[in-house]
Amino acid sequence: MSMAEFTEKCGLFSPSPGEKASDEDGKAQHEVSVSNGDCGLPANTVGSTGPDNQRLETANTSVDSKSGIPRRTSIIKDGSRQRKERKKTVSFSSMPTEKKISSASDCINAMVDGSELRKVRSNSRVYHRYFLLDADMQSLRWEPSKKESDKAKIDVKSIKEVRTGKNTDTFRTNGIYDQISEDSAFSIIYGENYESLDLVANTADVANIWVTGLRYLISYGKHTLNMIESSQNNLRSSWLGELFDDADVSGSNSISLCTAVQLIKKLNPGLKNVKIELKIKELHKAKDKIGCDVIKEEFVEMYHDLCTRPEIYFLLVQFSSNKEFLDTKDLMIFLEAEQGMAEVSEDTSLEVIRQYEPTKEGQLKGWLSLDGFTNYLMSNDCHIFDPEQKTVCQDMNQPLSHYYINSSHNTYLIEDQFRGPSDITGYIRALKMGCRSVELDVWDGPDNEPVIYTGHTMTSQIVFRSVIDIINKYAFVASEFPLILCLENHCSLKQQKLMYQHLKKILGDKIYTDPPKPEDNYLPSPNDLKGKILLKGKKLGSTSTSSEGEVTDEDEGAEMSQRLNNEGEQQTLTQPKKFQLSKDLSDLVTLCKSIQFKDFQTAFESQKHWELCSFNEVFASKCATDYPGEFVNYNKKFLARVYPSPMRIDSSNMNPQDFWKCGCQIVAMNYQTPGLMMDLNIGWFRQNGNCGYVLRPAIMREQVSYFSANTKDSVPGVSPQLLHIKIISGQNFPKPKGSGAKGDVVDPYVYVEIHGIPADCAEQRTKTVNQNGDNPLFDESFEFQINLPELAMVRFVVLDDDYIGDEFIGQYTIPFECLQPGFRHIPLQSLTGEMLPHAWLFVHVAITNRRGGGKPHKRGLSVRKVKRNREYATMRILLIKAVDEVFKTATQPLREGADLRENMQNAVASFKELCGLSAVANLKQCMLALSSRLMGPDSSPVVLFNLKEQYPTMEAQGILPDVLKKVVSTYETMIQTSRTLLENSEGVYDRMLQVQKSAMEFHENLHNMAVKEGLKGRKQHKSVESFTWNITILKGQADLLKHARVEVLENLKQLHYAALACGLAKGGPAAMPSTGSDSRPCRSLDAIPEKALGEEDISDEDDN
Repeated sequence: MSMAEFTEKCGLFSPSPGEKASDEDGKAQHEVSVSNGDCGLPANTVGSTGPDNQRLETANTSVDSKSGIPRRTSIIKDGSRQRKERKKTVSFSSMPTEKKISSASDCINAMVDGSELRKVRSNSRVYHRYFLLDADMQSLRWEPSKKESDKAKIDVKSIKEVRTGKNTDTFRTNGIYDQISEDSAFSIIYGENYESLDLVANTADVANIWVTGLRYLISYGKHTLNMIESSQNNLRSSWLGELFDDADVSGSNSISLCTAVQLIKKLNPGLKNVKIELKIKELHKAKDKIGCDVIKEEFVEMYHDLCTRPEIYFLLVQFSSNKEFLDTKDLMIFLEAEQGMAEVSEDTSLEVIRQYEPTKEGQLKGWLSLDGFTNYLMSNDCHIFDPEQKTVCQDMNQPLSHYYINSSHNTYLIEDQFRGPSDITGYIRALKMGCRSVELDVWDGPDNEPVIYTGHTMTSQIVFRSVIDIINKYAFVASEFPLILCLENHCSLKQQKLMYQHLKKILGDKIYTDPPKPEDNYLPSPNDLKGKILLKGKKLGSTSTSSEGEVTDEDEGAEMSQRLNNEGEQQTLTQPKKFQLSKDLSDLVTLCKSIQFKDFQTAFESQKHWELCSFNEVFASKCATDYPGEFVNYNKKFLARVYPSPMRIDSSNMNPQDFWKCGCQIVAMNYQTPGLMMDLNIGWFRQNGNCGYVLRPAIMREQVSYFSANTKDSVPGVSPQLLHIKIISGQNFPKPKGSGAKGDVVDPYVYVEIHGIPADCAEQRTKTVNQNGDNPLFDESFEFQINLPELAMVRFVVLDDDYIGDEFIGQYTIPFECLQPGFRHIPLQSLTGEMLPHAWLFVHVAITNRRGGGKPHKRGLSVRKVKRNREYATMRILLIKAVDEVFKTATQPLREGADLRENMQNAVASFKELCGLSAVANLKQCMLALSSRLMGPDSSPVVLFNLKEQYPTMEAQGILPDVLKKVVSTYETMIQTSRTLLENSEGVYDRMLQVQKSAMEFHENLHNMAVKEGLKGRKQHKSVESFTWNITILKGQADLLKHARVEVLENLKQLHYAALACGLAKGGPAAMPSTGSDSRPCRSLDAIPEKALGEEDISDEDDN
């Protein structure tokens, strides 16, 4: 029976060849070949479990092979980005013929059938072997092997641990470390000497199968299959049975196809109707069933095949103590150790279960089934965006110049800026999106009514009064903080009078008219200006007494028109015109007086804090390139507005990051033009409650600090962060808009982009998953060093791989500071910013402050360098004797502080390695991984933790094997270095603080001192720059020491909790260590305010 006959018989619409089938949302979908499309056991790497099973040979693929490379499209809409060559890779983990994996029994069956794995040896040799589990589940064997058959095996009962990732000495010291996927590697630790069998699977999901199955075998031995007649499946079956019975109103133990489709669709709204119908047809065909009604068993099987996500199942069993559900204790550990949730209790777990567990039995027993766990991970609680940032959470009492301000250019336009129409909806859209600076280009209009449009162009006009009405209505809908109206006034005095009347009558007291206070050095804060509208425009001199006066005209439209007319000729712009300005209109401008920028020296000497300069994009770029330090210092006190080049007649956008890195507050964007640049702007201002104001990095605000906008290396005084991102899977990727060549077929891949200062800009891409937009599995991990976290953004882009040209599917952009760690779902947005229905990326995020373990990276020193080769932060010489003598006294405390931090962090990294985990792990996860090794044959602990003191100690309960002696020794080193840091950090901190205070006493008189020393011109400038460098380094190093102290206290807290959770505490519960300070009373380490700063490049060291 054909699909058309099947659906027609069941009363469903079926498309004829070439036509489109429509789902219930009314979206056209092409009919596709039968495929469940789910990720699971790849048929090409693991044998089929059917009776006709034959072992499948897998092609040997060299780990460092290169292949042909198609090019990436420019769909990201960034003309400056070069098209890069890349490898065309294919994932076989989501092919139509795959075997579904969603239970431990599936894993065991797959292991009995066997898989090809690569065995890695310490000599960098890699051997392709076929591994399989004996049918009696007592031994793991491999072939071919030179050993006798009874020796080419490992007894399951001898296995101590199964370790994921490249976390053994064999992997870490291997010459091909960087060529092995972290997500496909795992190790079997076995025997009394804790030997390791280090393996690499062809895909990450195959590795997950073996890790899950082996862990069950370790826990339950020959009773494994009995144990995994799983409670989860019973929970799911009973729950689905109840749903089915409710739908079966006739009591015939069957429901119609339409009802079944609607029920599945209700449980998983992202599924396409045609996919559900095809699955039903597939089930009926397998049973030679005639008719289209669905019975209960078919409904359960259909849900199981369509709605189970194996990547979430593998995650569940990792935390469930090898059960098929999470109990409250398991869930507590997951929430704390992985999701970073603080103060988790059993009640927290019960609340999660109450909210997300669909089964009644799970609710009653406090169990979270696979479906409940999936519901939780898909909920807002697991959104990647930090919920704290959804409300105003930054200090809003700093001067206005200390914030980035969400700004619009030519707000009235809804298309291009040369011929496009003007419309008041441009203002409504911008203000609703949190924009806090809008533009009004005002000209004389007919009927004595001023109008808004781009002068000297063919854009249409809108009445000034109607725009002010709209602004009055929407000004504070999205944000209560001040709104800046950038007024380009080109009107005659007669129509200026009407402008003034409209502004006063409509906006009234909302306009801020208080004159600036000459004694103030900075603008008021956003909090001081709540609910106020600031006018930016020209202003008459303070001595003017007449009703009007002459000022310089600001005319971006004339500049654009002139550049268009002179295209191809040498650009010689005429001097700005003069025009008459009415005093009434002038008096409405107070805190944002427009002036013309001359140079930085003149600005530092004479510009007032309430005066504002507008920079053409081209000129601003030149300033950023030629005077990066001066531009940053200029913006500490003054507002700077950057507007797009007049040559952007198509209203394309500049990259706002190019000017944010210089501290420019008002970077005006063409809101009507979507693409990468608007993605960055929208993503950036999501933080701080989308209020339109974002506090700039401390290093750009502090009066004495060193920062260059063009730095291509680490930032002096700022501690770099390491961002670890694993792209796990995707859900419900739509077909790219406008693409028809491939029908419904989507071949997705993911780019992870970092945007920030030049040193941070980077990108990585996943492999392509062929023909699966429904639930592609990527399982790829990336690492990025972020040198200025406060200015970095992460952009996730999903593209459709096509030789003709890759097409945009969706994206999501998020500030680095808003990332939530742990397992997170990311909602995807269309090119124009709308949410794509049910389209998600599933990722894991971790942030650490150093590189740990593994192969040495090229940055910094070799990881094998010893302590004496450690790089220390140093002071620059000013050639001013008195000041240099003060900075010399910083040398010793800087060295001592670095030693305290590095010794502690290296000891922690060594302990993590011995626990079999990477630097990404926290100590709670380490203790959980270690706990099984600390149990003897009779399940009694061989090591206990004494928690009576502040520093938990390990106490052996008998003779320990050498491998555990090494663990105890490394633990003791970690505790000792932590204790040393806590006991000595305050004194070192005080000495750094004292040097800083002593040096700052010279700050006001620094120029005069330089002159007395005979320093002039460039040498004098260099001396002042070195002073700010040294102060920045001192602040940063002191702050790093403060954060290291907090890190130690958190580590001690985690060790304490984990020892209790694992039943390894001596004598039961003990008092928690203090988290605020050590036992001695001491002054707070918060004396130096502002930002966590650090050494310019702390080297990585080997912890092996």
